Amino acid sequence: MKNPWEEISLADYENHMKLDSVMQLQAMNKMMKGQLNAYSISSVIIFGIAGGNGLEHIQKDKFIKVYGVDINSSYLQSVMQRFPHLDGLLECLCINLIDEADRLPKADLVIANLLIEYIGYECFQNAIRQVNPKYVSCIIQINTEDNWVSDSPYLHVFDGLARVHHQMEETILEKVMYAIDYHVIKTFEHKLPNGKKLVQIDFEK
Repeated sequence: MKNPWEEISLADYENHMKLDSVMQLQAMNKMMKGQLNAYSISSVIIFGIAGGNGLEHIQKDKFIKVYGVDINSSYLQSVMQRFPHLDGLLECLCINLIDEADRLPKADLVIANLLIEYIGYECFQNAIRQVNPKYVSCIIQINTEDNWVSDSPYLHVFDGLARVHHQMEETILEKVMYAIDYHVIKTFEHKLPNGKKLVQIDFEK
């Protein structure tokens, strides 16, 4: 059975995420600028890169290598089309992190924004072990209600995600990362218009 993320169009995903009632595309763009510039690193791997939101903040003189990972090959094609100036620096990899983590390259920093929710803590641990970064920066969504997908005209596009979604908790993620020798060095919250919030947690090995 296909992963539901392989069947959601990028246009539907991005149009939902940037609605005034959701505002997650805009929030994550700002947060990702901070993630990319926070540490002295030369390589980064972005899990669940989707359409490349935030890649415009890549400083070409800072990075030797940028990897974009996603399960949806059409998303990756869009990334390459949108950011031709990153040719030679950016490498897109179509990888299912649930069962293909052994294909991941090494990097100094892992960015995983709204990604752990869809692979679970254990698979995330496996992926981090494989990449072996010095830093990990995650953004998770904390829900104040049962509905983890915000109401919008695109709501039913995401129906299939229910079978792969995991509810996130900050304390559990911190324990899971501590178990593989990563310690919290920074946390940051961004409140969303619909009562939800994005929580960024950065770890160092």
